[in-house]
Amino acid sequence: MNSTEQQPAGDAGSERGWLNRALNFIEVVGNKLPDPAMLFLLLMVVVWILSWLLSGIQFGAQHPSTGEAITITNLLTGEQLVSFLTTMVNTFTGFAPLGVVLVAMLGVGVAEQSGYINALLKKLLAFTPKLLLTPMLILIAIVSHTAVDAGYVVVIPLGGIIFYAAGRHPLAGIAAAFAGVSGGFSANFVPSALDPLLMGFTQPAAQIVDASLSLHPLINWYFTSASCLVIVLLGWWLTDRVIEPRLANTPLDGDEDDMPEMHPIDTKESRAMWVATTVMVVGFVLLILSLIPETSPFRDPGTGQLTDFSAPIMQSIVPLIFIFFVLPGVIYGFMTGSFKKSKDVVDAMSETMGSMAYYIVMAFFCALFVAEFGRSGLGVLLAVEGGNFLRELALPGGATLFGIIILVGFVNLFVGSASAKWALLAPIFVPMLMQVGFSPELTQAAYRVGDSSTNIITPLMPYFPLVVVYCQRYVKGTGIGTLVSLMLPYSVVFLLVWSVFLIGYWMLGLPLGPGTSYVYPPAG
Repeated sequence: MNSTEQQPAGDAGSERGWLNRALNFIEVVGNKLPDPAMLFLLLMVVVWILSWLLSGIQFGAQHPSTGEAITITNLLTGEQLVSFLTTMVNTFTGFAPLGVVLVAMLGVGVAEQSGYINALLKKLLAFTPKLLLTPMLILIAIVSHTAVDAGYVVVIPLGGIIFYAAGRHPLAGIAAAFAGVSGGFSANFVPSALDPLLMGFTQPAAQIVDASLSLHPLINWYFTSASCLVIVLLGWWLTDRVIEPRLANTPLDGDEDDMPEMHPIDTKESRAMWVATTVMVVGFVLLILSLIPETSPFRDPGTGQLTDFSAPIMQSIVPLIFIFFVLPGVIYGFMTGSFKKSKDVVDAMSETMGSMAYYIVMAFFCALFVAEFGRSGLGVLLAVEGGNFLRELALPGGATLFGIIILVGFVNLFVGSASAKWALLAPIFVPMLMQVGFSPELTQAAYRVGDSSTNIITPLMPYFPLVVVYCQRYVKGTGIGTLVSLMLPYSVVFLLVWSVFLIGYWMLGLPLGPGTSYVYPPAG
């Protein structure tokens, strides 16, 4: 048995009564919620009914853009139902998040299926000094978001393996990796598919108030990059000073023969990884050089700026994500033999698209709900009346932001999907906060903090049971309550400190992303 084995000072699988009751409540309530796809369908029906009930009422509220009186359109008339049917296909195919997510995932899928991403993660962790093992593991876990689910299936079990091999408690490694992958879900200095995904819901929500408003996928990039440092430092301190000492007396009772081992990448894989990475870096440098000249075709032809929403570079973010993952993925695949012919690359893309089938189904119903919510006029009415209510409360801006973060964190306990949740909340929060002067970019940043912080304590998160299984390889008695009690310190500290960080970031006026604003309408 590894040197971390100690005499037990208590039952590692025991669950405090209040925690168990809270978890049971969350699990029961969450399990009663419909599937997100069906939830959007039901909400669309609710919108139809409300549009019928409220269509004859004069509210006296005025549209913030046109100044005209807001009226509710009855969507249950024959004319409106026919319009719904005739535009259904275009509503779905024109749904903003659909194309950007699928294009980005085509590239990420090639890099993941070829083995390039896994090799890169292993290489980075293998060269890390023991002193920096925890922060490097958390950083790798954060960066793994770029490959979507790679962190859950690769980095988290690797965390346990690496800590076990280093003579440390493997559950502490799993906890640190889980905190980075899921608790720091929105902290990443590498653009990923999550950025266009969330923006795709934020933009149509903002257009409920301002139809001319346009956003780009990197509206939170500077903030999420800075958040990386916050999550790494917090996770490092919590793991080494709180979590691992708490696990000191938790014995390892898993079968040694069944405990996984970390196999280093071989010479051929290492060579392929370096060549693929070099090509990606060279490509990135060439891109940067192409942006420097004032005559660069990537600049806005009118203003010559790179950060304007209409600049070609901003419109090319998703295609660039695709290219910068396809290139190293293809090179690594052919050099290692995981790809032997061009069809293998296509098959990798196909397999990735297969994993997106559920998202496509959900996006169909979500697109219909968002479109009907906008056509009804309910979104504008809710935004204006909600904005008036917030103005009457006269809360400080920081208090409003913190309230949004806490509310999102609570909702996240019951609706685990980041995209499904933001699709529900964006049409309410974004236009409402625009009415009190908060930009869509700031509202999305607040959402990301609340959504990430409580991911690691809800059993309804799809990968939560899988993490329990990882723990049971080393401590057989690990249960849901054990894992939640292990992750609760991360969740609480992340939620509080990250919220304060966002508010401080906002008060200092640091940009959230290229060409972004904190206020609506933007100054100047």
